[in-house]
Amino acid sequence: MNSLWLEHYCHPDCEPLKNIMRLPRAQAFALAKQLSDAHPETTAFYRFADFSNYYPRRLKTDALLHEMFVALGGQPKQAHPLSFVLGSSDYLHEWFGAGKVLRIPLSAVAPESITFTLGDSMSTLSREGSLTMLTMPMLAEAVRQHPGGGQGWLKETLQSYGYIEVQIWDDDALPKDICR
Repeated sequence: MNSLWLEHYCHPDCEPLKNIMRLPRAQAFALAKQLSDAHPETTAFYRFADFSNYYPRRLKTDALLHEMFVALGGQPKQAHPLSFVLGSSDYLHEWFGAGKVLRIPLSAVAPESITFTLGDSMSTLSREGSLTMLTMPMLAEAVRQHPGGGQGWLKETLQSYGYIEVQIWDDDALPKDICR
């Protein structure tokens, strides 16, 4: 587990560690329009061009993730988590316009405030109708059982999924020295 890290990607014109879903509805729609209008060529904002479709799907997905975390014994402090990936994703880095990357050791995050989904939560849910969520103890057990340890488990898992999405459910669970 000590060899694993988290990355957060952010477009150059945005602030890191933000979630549009935390804004009041009208503000979220206004920001989505502003970003999609200003960056029609940026993949990260294509979903905002059709925000009336994206918004309810994201609300539903976040509610399900929240419910799943609670069912696994979690106590999320936020209704909408901050998103990271476990390890790195060149795909997402480019998707966010090769902008800012925040990288922190997995061990620096409070274990009771984090979950992991295999693949992109919203896409996987739409495509498969369900998704797999792991808590930190569940991930630690999977890594412990894998003969290749953390890096071996990650490499094998990424053969089936483009990336492992990470949800941080308490902003205060992040290291204090990270950009906020």
